[in-house]
Amino acid sequence: MENNKNILIDLAVKIKELRKIKGVAQEQVLHDTGIHIARIEQGKRDISYTTLVKLAKYFDVSLNDFI
Repeated sequence: MENNKNILIDLAVKIKELRKIKGVAQEQVLHDTGIHIARIEQGKRDISYTTLVKLAKYFDVSLNDFI
């Protein structure tokens, strides 16, 4: 269980970093993708594969960049 939490936290940090690099607010990500990332960025919500793919495309990175 603890390992899963660490994975979510690592992913949350990466998504927040990519969002800041792109210079967009959480609200803009929601508007552009339909994905509400606030709880994802807090590491409180698991993320589906399809959501991860959509975010990778949005941030113009590969899935490997999230790992």
